[in-house]
Amino acid sequence: MGTYVLLSILSALALLAALISSKISRLETTIAITLSALCLSLGILVFGKFFSASLYFKAIKELNELDFRSLLVDGLLGFLLFAGALNIRLGVLKQQKWEVFILALISTLISTFIVAGLLWLIAPILGIKLAFIYCLLFGALISPTDPISVMAIINQLHAPQEIAIQVEGESLFNDGIGLVLFVSISQLAFSKTPLTLASVSWLFTHEVVGGVGFGLLLSIILHWLISLSDDESQKVLFTFIAPTCGYVIAVMIGVSAPLAIVCCGISLGALTTHVHFDTEGRIRLKRFWFLIEEYFNSLLFLLIGLILLLVEFHYADWQFMFLAIPLVLIARTLSVVLPYQCFRRFRSYNPFAEKILIWGGLRGGLALAMAMSVPSGIILVAEQNIDLRELLMVMSYGVVMFSILVQGTTIKGLIEKSKAVQ
Repeated sequence: MGTYVLLSILSALALLAALISSKISRLETTIAITLSALCLSLGILVFGKFFSASLYFKAIKELNELDFRSLLVDGLLGFLLFAGALNIRLGVLKQQKWEVFILALISTLISTFIVAGLLWLIAPILGIKLAFIYCLLFGALISPTDPISVMAIINQLHAPQEIAIQVEGESLFNDGIGLVLFVSISQLAFSKTPLTLASVSWLFTHEVVGGVGFGLLLSIILHWLISLSDDESQKVLFTFIAPTCGYVIAVMIGVSAPLAIVCCGISLGALTTHVHFDTEGRIRLKRFWFLIEEYFNSLLFLLIGLILLLVEFHYADWQFMFLAIPLVLIARTLSVVLPYQCFRRFRSYNPFAEKILIWGGLRGGLALAMAMSVPSGIILVAEQNIDLRELLMVMSYGVVMFSILVQGTTIKGLIEKSKAVQ
């Protein structure tokens, strides 16, 4: 089965799951799709075990050929980031710029080291001694909140503007920062050539600063191209260049493509749409990217549920999966509460802001994609044939499922309370 055929079938399944959910449950669409895919995965596992193993192996083969990591990082991510960034209100973002900056950068670093430190201390108790660099690797891939998961749910629940911009802004920017941090630590962990901390720090700075700079340059070019057109439909299509050609060029020149696309999207949304689009054009642009976002979100959350088929579980894996969830929550709590102690010295916030940021810090496909990129064959426990990639996949999957199915379904109460005290 070819990639196009498989994606076509999965797209139909995702939309069908969304339709059924809208008729029989009150779950948010993305959560319902993930849950449906999870049930489908469990059904395939049970059917394969007791009736037809060929179905199970066929499903695994097709998913492996699809290459989830490449599909997300090199495909869907650019579109979803651009769609989200395009709707960010620059004026509101400016008011919260320091909060967003600190949450996106400092909090991500704090969380990375807290997760790594706790995992390094507790892992030997569970029978696996992990090198600290591997613990850092897990901290780096699981600490950034996933913009796709976060924005899909926060927007549907209509959180207060002040809180929404912090949650959305943090997730959009720490997505790019998290990817760069993960790549930097991966270089230290797996590179065959000796690297220094200084060289890795330079790589991090180059990707972050370069990504922001390239994103702004790309927005200037697109602004100019759009200004030359008198066709409103053509103007909308010009924005398509950013997550396609723009994303590819960013990767080719070695800067952070996610950060570039986010900066480009915010710039175009704040300036170009108001200068070179009339009212009808802005509505058309919004609808165009809304449909793209809805479609790709549906497909992505279906795939997140189906990835269960690719995860191999040993007894030790289960232990680490259940360990990872509280570790990540502890790290998230500290990485939000500590900065907020400083924030509150300068201005007042909604009393539920910290709780929503903590509980709304969802993880999604990006963490799984990063875990999948870890090289296989690094054996941690020879007797049980447990390797590093497998362990990171299991822990990441547990955290992602918990954040989507538990945090995502229970955050509504906090948001409703925050609205009541606005």
